[in-house]
Amino acid sequence: MSDLLPSVVVEAKSEHRATVIWLHGLGDSGNGFAPIVPALNIPDELGVKFIFPHAPNRAVTINNGMLMRAWYDIKSMDFNSRADMPGVLESAEQVKALIDAEIASGIPARDIVLAGFSQGGVIAYHLGLRLEEALAGIMCLSTYMAEPESLAKEHSQISRIVPIMVAHGSHDDVVPVTMGKAAFARVNELGYNAKWHEYPMQHNVCPEEVGHISQWLQKVLAP
Repeated sequence: MSDLLPSVVVEAKSEHRATVIWLHGLGDSGNGFAPIVPALNIPDELGVKFIFPHAPNRAVTINNGMLMRAWYDIKSMDFNSRADMPGVLESAEQVKALIDAEIASGIPARDIVLAGFSQGGVIAYHLGLRLEEALAGIMCLSTYMAEPESLAKEHSQISRIVPIMVAHGSHDDVVPVTMGKAAFARVNELGYNAKWHEYPMQHNVCPEEVGHISQWLQKVLAP
């Protein structure tokens, strides 16, 4: 489908039986996280395909309206109004189209992981918790939740069985760790199966975290 988000795709090393859709952060692209795949050491026999979509280019208010890849505009540094909700909803629909395309190709939702870093994690939270089909897992890295107060009414009941990996750096100066903990607390309040991981790092990914991501992916995507 030509209207799908352009993406960097790392094909499965054996028969394709599972997919990870991984969303980058502000100003990055699908190329940013694609090199992590070899470091994850996912066994070839799991047949995992990785899709790293590129966010659309849009003007970002806090960066003086500069055009850059972004899943939504950021109009304020105030986290209560930081995420531009029309942009969040638009991007969520575009990512849902990627999930739907994988399902149409024969990969069921239960074999699809939705992952995101920073802005990408905002979309992973927003979309993954509202889908009417249960994914294999949701991974939210160094991120926060847009409009957490709406989740109680909008989350799908089936999504509550989905494992969630939440990870954050204790020294993050872009998305404070308190924001990550607030999102984690919100999903816990609603009865989700979420696990918290914290690392002595800033707004990035560290080797220890990569190891934990690998273990978690192998667990949730095990046949």
